[in-house]
Amino acid sequence: MNNKQLIVILGGGESGVGAALLAKKMGFKIFVSDSGCISHNNKTILLKNKISFEENKHTESIILNKSNKIIKSPGLSTNDRIIKKINHYGIPMMSEVEFGKNYNQDSYIISITGTNGKTTTSMMIYKILKQEGMQVGIAGNIGKSFAKEVLKKKKIYVLELSSFQLDDCSKFRSNIAVLLNITRDHLNIYSNIKNYIFSKFRIATLQKSKDIFIYNYDDPIIREEMKNFSIKSHCIPFSIQKELSLGAYIKNNSIFIRNPNYKESHILELRNIPLIGDHIIYNILASILASSFLNVTNQSITSTILGMKPIEHRMEPIMKINGVSFINDSKATNVSSVFYALKSLSYPIIWIAGGKDKGNDYLELLTLVKKKVKFVILLGKENSNFKTYFKNIIDIILETQNVRKAVRIAYFLSVSGDHIILSPACSSIDLFKNYIDRGRKFKKEVKKLFCYDENNKFFFSKTYKRR
Repeated sequence: MNNKQLIVILGGGESGVGAALLAKKMGFKIFVSDSGCISHNNKTILLKNKISFEENKHTESIILNKSNKIIKSPGLSTNDRIIKKINHYGIPMMSEVEFGKNYNQDSYIISITGTNGKTTTSMMIYKILKQEGMQVGIAGNIGKSFAKEVLKKKKIYVLELSSFQLDDCSKFRSNIAVLLNITRDHLNIYSNIKNYIFSKFRIATLQKSKDIFIYNYDDPIIREEMKNFSIKSHCIPFSIQKELSLGAYIKNNSIFIRNPNYKESHILELRNIPLIGDHIIYNILASILASSFLNVTNQSITSTILGMKPIEHRMEPIMKINGVSFINDSKATNVSSVFYALKSLSYPIIWIAGGKDKGNDYLELLTLVKKKVKFVILLGKENSNFKTYFKNIIDIILETQNVRKAVRIAYFLSVSGDHIILSPACSSIDLFKNYIDRGRKFKKEVKKLFCYDENNKFFFSKTYKRR
């Protein structure tokens, strides 16, 4: 493709603007098209770089008749009218991450996917490599455009990849690929779980024989589906349930790894890890394995893990007042994430849930909810599916479309020893911009419950009095 040809970028968000900046750097003609509003910040960037764009529409005469290549935002579904027309016209289309990789073929790529734990694992690997002094960048579904980040030309990139990003990749190759888990998710988008599984395994099937594929041995779906895909790379498992002949595992309450030469190495004891929960241990095992293939020292691994703090919106403690703990787990947008969240907390729990249902099956939560949750507050527009599952095991299920009311109702119902957790199991787009917006508004309302006096002590806000 020569630089006189037109690249159309669908979507004016983080990935779209990043792709536009990279295309501009490469000397291409660019047109950004978004069916919705483009943020003020992104419009400013486009204008500053003299990049043509439109919002609140897709001009088909340009997109279908003048473009030579389409770069698609992962937020656009294959069922969108404009995507169907592009496919009908046979216009080449690629993802923003694949476009970024084409520009920088020399960088070493570590990609992470899975239904849960992608962000935590990506950040952990990134911090370990940075601690080691490596020239490393991080991007992808974590909130940074890979296309924009490759302009910095780092030697290594850690990428968090969603199934939607992988769907649009046909050649994207990861030197190290990590598949953390697969549970039912996004089934409102994918017609069945087989299609979702296919998307996740694409991270491995696009690899070559010299690459590394790290996978969760304990995940029954992954272990079964490994038989159904042609994977050329070296497959390295991790497990918390079984001592493995190869990979990372738990033994004597410690983490070990065993390399291809069967040499066993002790990494650290579980009791020293500052965060709790099986899901955290899985993320740590995957991170250690990925780092070990880059010959990272044990000191860099252990110092990073022992210094871990909760990631914003993932089991993030907000405050504890009068014995009541507030926890922001807004990033828990599927049932499996909520399962691990509730499992890690002791009874009693006041659970704030709900949002845009993604075809959820809440069956795996029933026993845990019955055992640990005393009240549910639903924060969403349509909660019928949720209520159907839990109406016979939870006596009090309240509904609101206002985050302030959700927080204040929860605190009104609480007593000392309770955990109030926002862990929605649903997407946020019915009431919020995204899970980040939902989490930050939740935290803001929690903090509004209280004020400080001149002695720096908490007292209740004048606008709210607890029972």
